[in-house]
Amino acid sequence: MVILESNNEVKFMAILAKITKYLDANKYKYQVVEHKTVFTAWDKAQTEKTKPAEVAKALVIKADNDHILAVISSNRKLDKVKLLKLANVQRKKKGLKVYKKLDLAKEVWMKKNLIGKVGATPPFGKLIKIDVYADNLLLKNKKIYVGSGEYTSSFLVNVGQYLKIEDPVRGSFSTKK
Repeated sequence: MVILESNNEVKFMAILAKITKYLDANKYKYQVVEHKTVFTAWDKAQTEKTKPAEVAKALVIKADNDHILAVISSNRKLDKVKLLKLANVQRKKKGLKVYKKLDLAKEVWMKKNLIGKVGATPPFGKLIKIDVYADNLLLKNKKIYVGSGEYTSSFLVNVGQYLKIEDPVRGSFSTKK
């Protein structure tokens, strides 16, 4: 029997249950990795004693009036110019108006519209109903650690499965820190 000690634990269990239900329904092979509280993907890599290139950070980006998710390695930083070009190539293919500007999304929007805590966004676009862009350098790994919606756990997923199921737009849009 599990006894939950606070509302935070109840919320954590609900978030984790929603995401694991999605992963199970899509036949993901994954591992839930519990760790000390971390607020950045870089800290997660240090805590898990893994290569920072194997830990994904999911950045929620405001693209004009839309929102997209950019997924890059924890040891890289986002190149907004490259991401904007990549996003606009995709939009042109779909006959959509191109984006003029990219910025990080506001916390208020993220808290209202996404699953989990700010900074721990799971990169499952079909679950959170947002277009995902994945950086090629991150995708060179066999497995990656991704956000679980909480600061105290992550998912370890197979990159091949992630690509097949999520079908993110792939490109090079990160630079060295």
